Amino acid sequence: MNRREVITLLGGAAAWPLAARAQEIQRVRRIAVFMGVADDAQGRTRVQGLVQGLQELGWTEGRNVQIVYRFAGGESDLVRIYTDELVRLEPDVIVVNAGAARAAMAATSEIPIVFVSGGDPIQNGFVANLNRPGGNVTGVSYTTAPLEPKRLELLSELVPKPTVLGVLVDANPVLPLTQLLQMYEASARTIGRQILIVKAGNDREFGPAFETLVRSNAGGLLIGSGAFYTSRIRLLAALATRHGIPTIHSPREFVIVGGLMSYGASDTNAYRQGGVYVGRILKGEKPADLPVELPTKYELVINLATAKALGLTVPPTLLATADEVIE
Repeated sequence: MNRREVITLLGGAAAWPLAARAQEIQRVRRIAVFMGVADDAQGRTRVQGLVQGLQELGWTEGRNVQIVYRFAGGESDLVRIYTDELVRLEPDVIVVNAGAARAAMAATSEIPIVFVSGGDPIQNGFVANLNRPGGNVTGVSYTTAPLEPKRLELLSELVPKPTVLGVLVDANPVLPLTQLLQMYEASARTIGRQILIVKAGNDREFGPAFETLVRSNAGGLLIGSGAFYTSRIRLLAALATRHGIPTIHSPREFVIVGGLMSYGASDTNAYRQGGVYVGRILKGEKPADLPVELPTKYELVINLATAKALGLTVPPTLLATADEVIE
């Protein structure tokens, strides 16, 4: 072997680790995303938030990350099916909503999981500690249920007449039903209003629920939190307008599609925060070391066009506190 061949071999050997590292850096990462909502404007808003968070850390879909989506459209039967499909893809990170978090956790203890949830992550069993989640799970919790008393207060301010206020409760609520009912009743006593609890756990039960509210002369309606109701915002907004009932819900998207009023954390920002966490995990951080993110701001949004259609005059004090007014 001559001197030139030795130098060539040594140079090639030295380049192997560098080439391997470069290949690892350039490897396209795979992210699996489960959305409990449909692949519609609401779902795309969440996707935009997630993608924005990823881009903030240098991850761009089609360049260095591939994102695989599944949209359940509020159908609980699809949770297990889609979650199993995504886990079998062996992605680098899985992103789930509250309804799919347990299924993902049951399917894998190795793949990092980032949840974006409206429920209490400790009560739901996702993490043991908000500051040090441990295991392979962390995420963003834009807690919605604790805001129900505030929503009821806002609704009472909008409808000051001494009428009954309705509360629509999901058959699968984010909190235990007994706890939820106690919270509503305590809130009603605080503001000096009478409430009527109606339940609807599927599309067929919405019609009878609204008919009950009309027969009871309900002056307003609080739509409870939960993935199913969030996925039915168009239907709920249409039913409220059809029956002439002023309504408040949690997601901003409810007002965008014709609902009257919303109060809650921004879905888009929650998924942006989730995207940032996914980006950090792809860069080598561990879910166990990433504290669960909590919202820092809640938004009140009012649709004046819907108020006009309902024959309502929104109090100036309420308009002054609104973060967004749609005309």
